[in-house]
Amino acid sequence: MTKAQRIQLLRALIIFLGVIVIGTSGYMIIEGYGLLQALFMTVITLSTVGYGVPKPLDNAGQVFTIIIILCDLGIVGYTLTLVTSIFIQTDFLNYYRTKNMNKKISEMNNHVIVCGFGRTGRESCATLTRNHIPYVIVEKHASIIAELRGIEGQMFVDMDATTNEALIAAGIANARALITTLPEDADNVFVTLTASELNPNLLIVSRATHSTSIPKLKRAGAANVIMPYKIGGAHMASLVINPDIKEFIDLIAGQGEFHPHIEEINLFEKGEKFAGKTLKELDIHGKTGVNIIGLKTGDKYTINPGDQTMYNAGDKLIILGSPAQFDKLKQLTGS
Repeated sequence: MTKAQRIQLLRALIIFLGVIVIGTSGYMIIEGYGLLQALFMTVITLSTVGYGVPKPLDNAGQVFTIIIILCDLGIVGYTLTLVTSIFIQTDFLNYYRTKNMNKKISEMNNHVIVCGFGRTGRESCATLTRNHIPYVIVEKHASIIAELRGIEGQMFVDMDATTNEALIAAGIANARALITTLPEDADNVFVTLTASELNPNLLIVSRATHSTSIPKLKRAGAANVIMPYKIGGAHMASLVINPDIKEFIDLIAGQGEFHPHIEEINLFEKGEKFAGKTLKELDIHGKTGVNIIGLKTGDKYTINPGDQTMYNAGDKLIILGSPAQFDKLKQLTGS
């Protein structure tokens, strides 16, 4: 509710109380009522409940009562119009919607925070949505916030992403990752630095416009830095050189019709029974249909690991498969 609307409501309340005071005083003067009788007469007249009067009214009292009733109609009409306008302007409803949404955000866990809902941020959110990953948008521009309010179930924070308060409100303590897509590299550096301080275990991916910003973002705590224009240009050239390969990569990136995708999993987190065995003994492909296309041990990657490759605690498997195959994998690992 805006300051102007609060003033209008206060004005309506003052007018209503003024009518009660005038009515009570009028009945005391005109009809000779006591204070309680005059107040009672004023209240039943304003509320139109139809109770009998304390004593019969003379002509002057009847005229005064008519005036009170007409004033009451004007006040009621003014108040109803004012309240309706507040609801139409949605400020009042937005307050309660925002309060309810903030409560839901505070209960979220293992989600992703997306700072900025521009072109890059929108694509990031679309990919997260396709992969059923919960996320919270942090945005400060009024026009974009109005758009977000119109999206059913959309979680967002109407604040400046460069502030500690905004990231805390977005649930950074319980988040799994943060994507910052702000247009200015300096803002992305600041968000990255702030986020890494608030949650040292957070995976941070940042957008960059200039290549000189990459080392700064890395030092600030970004695990990955993406330059959309550079990637876009390389992608366009690759479509000329290897069109079918790029189409296939787009497919597994979730941009195609069937949405096969790549995921990384740590089987050791699902139970010690998976550790200390070869990939052949695990037989993940035979049991689920997914393909193991990579193995990460520490910072080292093995592409297309062989059947005799040993899987140890802490290793991560890079797996390619369809949604149905990943469902079988989840049943196998109990996740």
